Amino acid sequence: MTRTLWPGILAMAAIVVASNILVQFLFGQWLTWGAFTYPLAFLVTDLTNRLYGPAQARRVVLAGFAVGVACSFVGTQIMGEFGPLVTLRIAIASGAAFLCAQMVDVAVFTSLRGRAWWQAPLASTLIGATLDTAIFFSVAFSAALAFVEPANDVAWANEALPLLGTGPVAPLWVSLAVADWAVKLSLALIALVPFRLIVRRLTAKSAFV
Repeated sequence: MTRTLWPGILAMAAIVVASNILVQFLFGQWLTWGAFTYPLAFLVTDLTNRLYGPAQARRVVLAGFAVGVACSFVGTQIMGEFGPLVTLRIAIASGAAFLCAQMVDVAVFTSLRGRAWWQAPLASTLIGATLDTAIFFSVAFSAALAFVEPANDVAWANEALPLLGTGPVAPLWVSLAVADWAVKLSLALIALVPFRLIVRRLTAKSAFV
């Protein structure tokens, strides 16, 4: 593995571990703190893909996945005020959502990389983020998947409430998922700015090496 990939690998691992913890804490009524950190993983993947190609991007995803899963399971053994810092169910949900969404991100980005500079990162992030949200919240909080970790009480996430406070009645975790998805879409647009700046800076620098 080339040295150029280590910053991406370390950044990916840090994002996954932090998000696994932060997703368990609410920001306001409908969001978790993890909604603001996890979308950065798509930026790391897309930058690696643009700068080094899809094969290297997949290596960063797989390495980040392995480190993230290992750290998540360590977190399941560390007890906090309300139980483990990372529950087993959160760890499984995060790992499955991460791997599926990031691999789809790489595939979509690669198929669009020859178009306008913004199309590949925007489309790949939007599709990947949608898949990530669907997998993570259903596996982590759905009552139908309680068998994943029977000892983990997620009754709070399945309380029937109006969707986002105004829509049809649905489990609380559905509102959390919709709000999370909306934040990811917003951050996908914002992330185009650092994506463009970083790619320009690094490609210009390499031209003089």
